Amino acid sequence: MTEKENTVQHYLNLANRSGRGKFKIYIGMSAGVGKTYRMLQEAHAMLRNGINIQIGYIETHGRTETHALLEGLPAIPRRQVFYKGKMLDEMDLNTILLLAPEWVVVDELAHSNIPGSKNEKRWQDVIDLLNAGINVISAVNIQHIESINQEVKAITGVEVKERVPDSMLQMADEVVNIDLTADELITRLKEGKIYDQSKVDTALRNFFQADKILQLRELALKEVATQVERKVETEVPRSQQMRHENFLACISTNDEVARKVIRKTARLAAYYHADWFVLYVQTPRESVEKIPLAAQRHLINNLKLATELGAEVVQEHDARISDAIIRVALDKQITTVCIGKPHISLFRIILRTNLFNQLLKTLSSNDIDLIILS
Repeated sequence: MTEKENTVQHYLNLANRSGRGKFKIYIGMSAGVGKTYRMLQEAHAMLRNGINIQIGYIETHGRTETHALLEGLPAIPRRQVFYKGKMLDEMDLNTILLLAPEWVVVDELAHSNIPGSKNEKRWQDVIDLLNAGINVISAVNIQHIESINQEVKAITGVEVKERVPDSMLQMADEVVNIDLTADELITRLKEGKIYDQSKVDTALRNFFQADKILQLRELALKEVATQVERKVETEVPRSQQMRHENFLACISTNDEVARKVIRKTARLAAYYHADWFVLYVQTPRESVEKIPLAAQRHLINNLKLATELGAEVVQEHDARISDAIIRVALDKQITTVCIGKPHISLFRIILRTNLFNQLLKTLSSNDIDLIILS
């Protein structure tokens, strides 16, 4: 590990200690969607319910509607630091720890602290607060998440320097997406609700373009969906969880049938936003020495097609095809197995083929569906 990675891991290890505070993050696709506004609304609601909540650090960026919500909320004064000839404000971590409010609002999670502060990054301050048993509400824009930094750069042309490790989101008890359409966000910008009017034209020519906003919105929605799935998997009993679909397309060297099975399974997987796999089982009679060259070529082309359509290809060697299907279905946590229409009647297969009977019974006992594709 690099020194930076060791430092990050050190703070995340600290956060795993028992008795830490609760952590809620508001995430958005860009500045101006309303994350700070929503945090302040929540702070007012808590205050009305007698909860001890304090503003640790908030950045309104001069937005009138957001600034108005500060009225009536108790705030911990910022500490002032003289740096490079200027007097700057920073969150006063030590005072917050000393006062130990039940909840504290800490904006700008990705912020870099002034040199000489206890921690280099604000997300590290948040971990200190959580470890002290203080509950934290914070906010971050999607472009500051470490793992998607390069995707954001490809979309916007700008590499964001201030970043938050993905593990901070994984630590969160709640991750809430603040969502707007591209048109709504651009309208807010033009109305002067995000930046001063003097900066609007420049913003419209650069970051605030509909196609860029749409892609960032997709990233934010996917990130929150991932965190919700993780929370369901860790906190909801498996028996009560909704099934996440995984499809398994079973193909043979029959070129025409294989292509139909692959394409139809690809459409099903796309519809359900599911992962899918393509399985080819090589039996002894289809070994490299015995299978015709034309059949080999068709098989290779079909496996290539499956990969291009987004499948993970699985190849097995087994004399009993049903055994291989069952093994892979259980290993990949498959929910639906897709096979081609048999050349003879399905009824006759069920009556006369013990292997197929075994396949049906095993799939049924494991709550795996079977689809016969024509």
